[in-house]
Amino acid sequence: MGQKCNPIGFRVGVTEGWKSRWFAPKAAFGDFLVEDEKLRSFVEKELNTKPPYAGVAKIEVERTRDEVKVILHTARPGVVIGAKGADVDKLRERLEDLIDRRVALSIQEIKNPDVDARLVGLAIGEQLKKRASFRRVMKQRCEAAMSAGAKGIKIRMSGRLGGAEMARVETQMLGSIPLQTLQADVDFAVTHCTTPYGVIGIKVWICRGNYGEESTIRPPDNRFRRRVRR
Repeated sequence: MGQKCNPIGFRVGVTEGWKSRWFAPKAAFGDFLVEDEKLRSFVEKELNTKPPYAGVAKIEVERTRDEVKVILHTARPGVVIGAKGADVDKLRERLEDLIDRRVALSIQEIKNPDVDARLVGLAIGEQLKKRASFRRVMKQRCEAAMSAGAKGIKIRMSGRLGGAEMARVETQMLGSIPLQTLQADVDFAVTHCTTPYGVIGIKVWICRGNYGEESTIRPPDNRFRRRVRR
């Protein structure tokens, strides 16, 4: 009791699948592992740290004898694909040059970014860079996740919050996060935000209910968005 572990790693092989799916002989395993890390680092650098931000939450890698298939789960697929697919072709060519193998890219849209822990953490980081109040940002994100159908959400931030001299930890939580229940669908992510006064760490836990139950996650409601006249 009391020992903390990553909720994703706790469930891998039980209710969650692996993010890299391939088999390799002992001699090639290390090379494939390094290639996977190169692919993930490159995509993260190109799409999540440079504007326009694509909001890539998860990168999956599958290998066959002939090619490497990279599956990008993103909240803004249009940014990744580009006009007439020009950007995605350019990205594929750069990935092929990086690992010297044939790469197939697949783009999958995340329908509701408010209940994805990685995207929530990235969004909080972007608002902190704009000098927003960290307490207000945490509260807004918690309420947005709950209104989108999440069962519970917990956000923990650590560092020189608000530019204070001494680093500290702040936590906000709504709903329930059953961390010891393997049947609970708990999403978890760690992100970092670089500010003028230091690096702030952001951890997000989101409970989306139990596996096998009917999902309570609701798609975003666009009816009340302001219509732009052209």
